[in-house]
Amino acid sequence: MKSNVLIIYTGGTIGMVMDPKSHTFVPFDFKHLYQQVPELGKFDLNISVNSFDKPIDSSDMNIEDWVKIASTIKENYNDYDGFVVLHGTDTMAFTASALSFMLENLNKPVILTGAQLPIGVIRTDGKENLITAIEIAGAKQNNEPIVKEVAIYFEYKLYRGNRTHKYNAEHFDAFKSPNYPILAEAGIDIDYNYQALNKQVGGTLNVSSAMNCNIGVLKLFPGITPSLVKSIFSIDGIKAVIVETFGSGNGTTRKWFLDEIEQAVRNGVIVLNITQCNQGSVEQGRYATSIGLKNAGVIGGMDMTFEAAVTKLMYLLGNYSDIDEIKKLLQLNLRGEISC
Repeated sequence: MKSNVLIIYTGGTIGMVMDPKSHTFVPFDFKHLYQQVPELGKFDLNISVNSFDKPIDSSDMNIEDWVKIASTIKENYNDYDGFVVLHGTDTMAFTASALSFMLENLNKPVILTGAQLPIGVIRTDGKENLITAIEIAGAKQNNEPIVKEVAIYFEYKLYRGNRTHKYNAEHFDAFKSPNYPILAEAGIDIDYNYQALNKQVGGTLNVSSAMNCNIGVLKLFPGITPSLVKSIFSIDGIKAVIVETFGSGNGTTRKWFLDEIEQAVRNGVIVLNITQCNQGSVEQGRYATSIGLKNAGVIGGMDMTFEAAVTKLMYLLGNYSDIDEIKKLLQLNLRGEISC
């Protein structure tokens, strides 16, 4: 049987074409998708399109938009074998991470992709990204989807969504997954890394739309002032703060800093330690400069990306009320976001 694939167009560069009158890039009507990408007609797949009424730049992506994407997948889940989400590149890793937590018991592929150049440009990378993302979304083995998770496909590589971050704004290979191997690589064939792919989980798909965004971010730097640190932890209604530390989770050992952290923890604020490094893991206690954070009650984020840390906190704060339970779940691998 042919696989059914649903394309969900949210906006972004991939859906832009040149308006011959204004000579500016404008979103094209995805009803005419086959005119822009005639190669899709050669697929032995049934392809449908669901477009946002008003395409949005990914820099404007918000929790409500994540809920809309997740709800669209839920509403069409039984009718399609896979989903392709067309999305701007700037916040694609955030959306992929958020969807990985929101789509509970996901057993089908949700592939996000986009482009660095509009699909209406001769040298666009959008066509290949779209074509291969659709092929992966419809791929089956023994009548089962090969990919059963949220992933990003970009420039011939498939990445786990919540392990990915955008690292390049100029080149076609815009994304990296520094702490987890690629899920597949497209060449003459699509070579799947079966050991790295998520294994099937049980249960019925459920969309968790409760996301609490009352979190803050404190990025450490030499010379950081007590007033800045205090202002972050004093934000009205703050539930959690991500502290971006140096190296393997290190920070200043100055007493005023550790006192501020400890007081925040006593006040019920969850403090999560994420490294500023693009690759590597937080290991609190490995060096003396992180022992104080550990003793103050800071949670080590291990090798989570910043995007995964933000969206995981939003998800946990939105769905759990017990602080101790949230702290425990932060340290558990829920959707493949942490290396076991």
